[in-house]
Amino acid sequence: MQPLLLQFAILFICFLSVLALVTRIDSGGPYTDEGITPVIARAIARGAGGSLVLRETPELAALRAETPSLWFMAQDDAGRRISVGPVPAQYAGFASAMSNLSYGHVRDRIAPYSLTAVLCREASPAGPLTILAHGKLTRLSFTVLLASSLAAVPIFLLMGLVSLLATPWIVRRSLAGVARIANEAQRIGAGSRGTRLSEDEVPVEIVPLVRAVNDGLGRLDESYERQRRFIASAAHELRTPIAILRVKVDAAQEASTRKLGADIERLANLTEQMLDLQRLDTASCDQEIDLAALVRRTAGDLAPLVIAADRSIEVVVEHARPIRGDPGAIERVVTNLVQNAIEHGGRHVVIRVQGSCFEVEDDGPGIPPDERERVFEAFHRLRPRSTGSGLGLHLVQQVVERHGGHVSMLGAPDGGTIARVEFPGIRPATPRTP
Repeated sequence: MQPLLLQFAILFICFLSVLALVTRIDSGGPYTDEGITPVIARAIARGAGGSLVLRETPELAALRAETPSLWFMAQDDAGRRISVGPVPAQYAGFASAMSNLSYGHVRDRIAPYSLTAVLCREASPAGPLTILAHGKLTRLSFTVLLASSLAAVPIFLLMGLVSLLATPWIVRRSLAGVARIANEAQRIGAGSRGTRLSEDEVPVEIVPLVRAVNDGLGRLDESYERQRRFIASAAHELRTPIAILRVKVDAAQEASTRKLGADIERLANLTEQMLDLQRLDTASCDQEIDLAALVRRTAGDLAPLVIAADRSIEVVVEHARPIRGDPGAIERVVTNLVQNAIEHGGRHVVIRVQGSCFEVEDDGPGIPPDERERVFEAFHRLRPRSTGSGLGLHLVQQVVERHGGHVSMLGAPDGGTIARVEFPGIRPATPRTP
C-alpha cells in the first residue's frame, strides 16, 4: 500500500508542477478572449451582391459596450472582407493571409496592447469566415489555467484508477517468482539436503540473493556431510573394541568386573543408534508395508526381552492400512518405542494399530507435558540417571519424518504415556474397468 500511495503523491506533484511550469512560461502578456469571435460571426450576413454586412445584434451591442476598443476584420473564402473599429495599421498587410489561417493568438508586449488579437474560423449566416478581432483582454493565471484544464481532470482520474487496479496486479505478477522461492525455502528442512532454490521466473534484481542462498545451502551440505562421515567412522571404529571388551567382561571371574556389562551394553547400543542415524541418509528402500504384520512380528521378536524384564506386551489391530517405506527402519521405530516404554516403568505395553497409525501405550509414571517435545532431542534424558543413550527417541523422530509422518507423545488415560506414530496412508488401487 505504501508504494501505491507514493505513486499517487508523485502523480499529484507532477500535475501541480506542470501547471506551475505552464503558468510561469506563459509570460507573454494579456490575450484576447476568443469568445468574442462567435458573437461577431453571428452578426455578419450577406448584403446585395454577396458583400458582407454587419447587423447590430443585441449581443454585439453588449460586446461593444463592454469593450469600447473593440475592432475586428472578417473575411470569407472569396476574399470579401469587412472591418469594424480602429484596426491597427500593422494588420493592413495581414488581411491577404487570413483565409489561409484557422486559429491563433497574437499578443502585444506594450500597453495598451492594441495589437493583441485572436484569429478564428467561424460559421456565420454569411458562411464560413476567418475573423481577426481585438476585444476584452485577460491574463493567464493559475485559476484560469486550472479552469481551462478541467478537461484534463478525467484523464488524471483515469490514470489514477488504472494505477490503483493495475499496479497491484503488476507487482504481484512481477513478484510471483519471489513468492514461489519463498515456498521452496519453507519446505527446506534437515532431510532435504541437496535442495536448491530455483532461479526461473525470478526478477533479475533478486537472482544474486537466490544464488547467495544456494551457495550457503551448498556450504551447509558440505559441512553436514563431513560431520556425518566423521560420526559414522567413529561409531564404526568403536564397534570392535566394544565387542572385545564385552567378551573380556563376560569371561571375567570378578563380580565387580562383570557389573560393567550393563555399561558396555549401553555403550554398544549408543554406537548402533549412531550408525542407524547415519544409515538413514543412505538407505533408500521404499516398498509397501503391511503395518499390522510388521508390528506383530516385531512384538514377537521383543517378547523374550519383555518376559525377561517381567513385563507383558499386547498387540491390538483396528482397521489397519498399508503404508510405504523402509521395513527395517519402521521395525527400529517399533523396537525403540517398546524398549523406551519398558525402560521407563511400564509393566504392561499395548501396541495399537489404527489405520496407517500405531500407538505404544504403557502404564508407567508418564512424561510431564513440558517434556513431551524435548524427549525427541538428541541425548536428552528424562531422568539424568537413566540407562538409555538419549538417541532412541531422536532416531524414532528422524525415521518417521523421513517417511512423511509425525510422532508425538500423549498422556495415557491411566497416567502412562502414549507414543503415537502417524504415517501417510496409501490410497487403495482403483479397479480397472473392462
